[in-house]
Amino acid sequence: MYYEILTLPAYRAVGLKWEGTFSEIVPNLKYVIQQSEDRADELEYKVNPSVQLGLSYHVAENGFAHYAVYEVSEEQEIPDGMIEIRVPEWTYVKTAHNKGKDIQKTYTDLHKWLFDSDYTAFREAGVDYYDPYMPIKHEYYPVERDPNDPHFDIYIPIVKK
Repeated sequence: MYYEILTLPAYRAVGLKWEGTFSEIVPNLKYVIQQSEDRADELEYKVNPSVQLGLSYHVAENGFAHYAVYEVSEEQEIPDGMIEIRVPEWTYVKTAHNKGKDIQKTYTDLHKWLFDSDYTAFREAGVDYYDPYMPIKHEYYPVERDPNDPHFDIYIPIVKK
């Protein structure tokens, strides 16, 4: 696996939010992700129209909040039923999950890399997280992916140990 450390500037994203337990992921989360993709044309000021973001925050016991969104410029209005999320400038470890590979193994390898590195997962002050290893997971999906066997980039916010 290849790992890269990079800092991304703050950005604004608009789309749909899903919050639930791990047992509710199928089919609920997939439906919200598809709905966000189906409504992407309502966002006329997308910064990168070919990438849908999946921003997960493990702020619920046995579950998480997931934002199926697109990065947008400040000119973008928030369409009815959609939400806005602002992501601050953070430093990330970036890796890729490849088509045909096991997603669980990709994350296990990433966790091992983090454990062995000079970094630890970032946690926002004042927020209770329920995942001790990677409480914030950002996934960048190319819109032309196969939903049943996706390839995507993973960004985990990190800080020095």
